[in-house]
Amino acid sequence: MRFKTYFLFFFITNIIIACSKKQAEQTKPTLGSVTESVYASGVIKAENQYTVFSTVNGILQTINVTVGQSISKGQSLFKIESEKAQLNTENARLTYQLSQEGNRYIIDKIAEMEMKKQVAKDKLTLDESIYKRYKIIHQQDIMSEVDFEKVVLTYKNSKSNYESAVIQLSQLKSQLKNEQNKNNINLKINQKSESDFTIKSAFSGELFDIIPKVGTVITPQMPLAIIGKKNAYLLALDVDENDMVKVKIGQNLFVTMDSYKGKVFNAIVDKIYPIMDERSRTFKIEAHFKNIPQKLYPNLTAEANIVIKTKKNVLTIPKSYLINGNYVIINKDEKRKVSVGLSDYQNAEILSGLKSDDIIYLPK
Repeated sequence: MRFKTYFLFFFITNIIIACSKKQAEQTKPTLGSVTESVYASGVIKAENQYTVFSTVNGILQTINVTVGQSISKGQSLFKIESEKAQLNTENARLTYQLSQEGNRYIIDKIAEMEMKKQVAKDKLTLDESIYKRYKIIHQQDIMSEVDFEKVVLTYKNSKSNYESAVIQLSQLKSQLKNEQNKNNINLKINQKSESDFTIKSAFSGELFDIIPKVGTVITPQMPLAIIGKKNAYLLALDVDENDMVKVKIGQNLFVTMDSYKGKVFNAIVDKIYPIMDERSRTFKIEAHFKNIPQKLYPNLTAEANIVIKTKKNVLTIPKSYLINGNYVIINKDEKRKVSVGLSDYQNAEILSGLKSDDIIYLPK
């Protein structure tokens, strides 16, 4: 008796499954909405998120901050051992101070040239006066041509000597000034080099991560920390090159995350990077949430569908009923060509080839 009951139950169950399967293998076009979208994937990032690097090599001496701390622009984050840089700076400072006090040799030469210039000026004044007086006498034919030429030559030599003294004095002063400027620049370079051993924050925000430990050998290629704007997040997404021409600023996105399973969040595209990554063949875009999740962290993974176009009240069929994208089966085994419009991951718009009362069959 129990065996017959089980057999009857099994028989009825198979009939129900067979009927359901048969029903599921056929359908009719229905009026509905179709949304064309583009897939994108990426991560959550803090606004202004950036990775801190050093510009110099050295051993990490101190860490001045802790993870989760609020950071101000210009705040000291790390200190790298810089004894050699400090000595170079001190040496440059002493050299600059000496140049400010004056290079003794150049100063003495300037003083000597000042005296020569004054002597040359006095002689020029005298010889010019003689030249002018004898010029009048020469014009009256009282003085011979030879004697007058001697006066003219003396005046020209005096003028040349004075001009030469002026030039030499100017050159010496420029030399002294250049020496001071050169030493000043050298001091600033060394001060900058020394300051590079103190790693400071470029922006205000929150410190998300500290990567090395004290005593680590630091290089310019090694990331030290990650900083971003506090409690302000964005979506950093990658879009395939084949879909990128459809994406525009202002388009809506439907976002899903593993951290919030079963939930969909709305976002909007607000930035497009106009260059393709040659390795991944993708473009980077950024989007902001319209309805922000309760809690977010940098580097959480996210997937999104960017809404390109939506059509309402159109004739649609399930995409699984299409053959090669433009044929359906009617009368159980007859193929009919249809014209397809928009399509999403579930449904396709039928532009022509089917009516609402036509029955189509699932391809085998």
